Amino acid sequence: MAARDKSRSLLALSGRLLNEAVSLIVFSFLDLLDTVLCFLFKVADFFVEAEWKQCYCSSAKEAITSSGKILVSGQGGESKVICLTSSRKLQLEDVSDTLYRRPSLVSEVSKSTVNELRKLKLETTMLQSSSEKTKKGKVRSTFTVNSTIVEMLQGKIGGQQSHPIPRWSDCDCKTCTSWTSSSRETLFVRVDGAQVAENKVTEDVLFIHGFISSSKFWTETIFPNFSSSAKSKYRMFAVDLLGFGRSPKPTDSLYTLREHVEMIERSILVPFEVKSFHIVAHSLGCILALALAVKHPSSIKSLTLLAPPYFPVPKGEQGTQYVLRRVAPRRVWPPIALGASIACWYEHVSRTACLLICKHHRLWEFLTKLLTRNGCKTFLLEGFFCHTHNAAWHTLHNIICGTAGKLDEYLDVVRDRLKCQVTVFHGRDDEVLPLECSFNLQSRIPRARVKVIDNKDHITIIVGRQKAFARELEDIWNTSSTA
Repeated sequence: MAARDKSRSLLALSGRLLNEAVSLIVFSFLDLLDTVLCFLFKVADFFVEAEWKQCYCSSAKEAITSSGKILVSGQGGESKVICLTSSRKLQLEDVSDTLYRRPSLVSEVSKSTVNELRKLKLETTMLQSSSEKTKKGKVRSTFTVNSTIVEMLQGKIGGQQSHPIPRWSDCDCKTCTSWTSSSRETLFVRVDGAQVAENKVTEDVLFIHGFISSSKFWTETIFPNFSSSAKSKYRMFAVDLLGFGRSPKPTDSLYTLREHVEMIERSILVPFEVKSFHIVAHSLGCILALALAVKHPSSIKSLTLLAPPYFPVPKGEQGTQYVLRRVAPRRVWPPIALGASIACWYEHVSRTACLLICKHHRLWEFLTKLLTRNGCKTFLLEGFFCHTHNAAWHTLHNIICGTAGKLDEYLDVVRDRLKCQVTVFHGRDDEVLPLECSFNLQSRIPRARVKVIDNKDHITIIVGRQKAFARELEDIWNTSSTA
C-alpha cells in the first residue's frame, strides 16, 4: 500500500512538472504571438477604419488627479490636461489594472525576486506620496493610467460621437446589431410571467446571466418549466447584459461594474417601476447581483447565486492580480484553464478568436447543427457567439478581476444590512469556478445556504435539470415571501 501511494505521488509530481514545462513553452510562444498580432491589428485597423487604434500594449502614463482634472504626462516631457466630470473620475477608478499589467510568463518566472523588490519600493513611494501636500494644503494623489483608457475617456468627454456601427472584426448580422436600430440606449429585456394589475399582487424576479452568455440561458431553460401558479404570481425579467446578446455593444465603453449596474437600473428597475425583487444570478452575474443588492438593500427579497466567482484575497496580495492568476493560471491542463488563460492574458490572440468565431458565428452554428443533427443546444451557441471582443475583454477584467477589492465589502453589507434569504448553488464537477468559491462566500455570510449538485458542472447545474431548478426557485421565493 505504501509503495502504491508513493508511486501515485511520483506520478502526480511528474504530471505537474510536465504541465508546468509544457505551459512555459506554450505561453512563451503566445507572448510572442500576441506582440505580432498587436502590430498586424494596428495596421489592419488603420487601413480599414482610417485610424490608429489604441490597445493595452501601449505604455502607461502617469496621471495626477486634481480638482476633476487628469494631468497626463507622456514620454519626452510632453503633457496635457484632460478635464473630467466627477462621474468620469469615478469611472476611471473602476478600471482594473489587469487590463494593462499582465507580465509575460517568462518575465514572471525569471524576475520574481525583482518584482517583489519593486512592489516593496512602490508601496513605500505610495505611502510617501499619500502624505505629500500641495501648496494649498490639499492632498495630491498619484496613480498610473493606461493611455488607451485615457483616450477612450477623452473621446467621451470631448463630445465625440460613439460608434454604434460594429468594427470590421465584429459581426454585423441582424441579431448582433439589432440594438443600432433603436434610439433608446437600454438593454434587451425579456419579460415573462405575471402582468401587473391593480387588484393583483405580483412579485418581481431579475435573472442575470454569466460571462459570454445571454438571457436565453434562462428563457430557454427554466422559464418554460415554472408552474402556472408561479407564472401568475411572479413577473420575471431576463436581461442581456451590456455588450452581450441583443443588447448595445458600444465601442467606446469600458464595461465597468458601474456601467453594467446603471444599465440594468435604466432598463428594468426604472421603466418597469420595480420596487422590490428577487435576484437569480449565474457566474459573473453574481457580482452584479451583489452590487445591486448593496445599492438597493431594502429592495432585495432573496438572493440566489449560482457558481459565484469569489476568491478571498490573501493578506499582502494585490487583489486584481491575485484573482487574475486564480481564474487564468496559464496552464495548458485542464483545457478550461488554457481557454481562460488565453481569454484573460492575451488581448490580440483573444481578438483573433473573436474574429474567427464570433464574426462568423452563423457558419459555426450551421456546422454544429449539421454535425449534431440539431442535437446541440443552439441558445448556448448564440449566447457564446453574440458579443464583441471589446465587450468581453473589458467585462472580464473590470468585473471578475476589478471587483476583487470590493467583494468583501459587498458581502459584509449583505450579511449585516440585508435580511433576505441567500442561497448558493454549485456543481461539484465545475471546472470553471472551483467549489471553494461558494464555501468562501458562506464563510463571509454564515446564513447563506450552499447546495452542492453532484455530477453537474458550470452549465449543467441548470441545463439538463431545469425542471428541478425551477421548483427549487419557487420554493425559495415562496419561503422569502412568507418570511
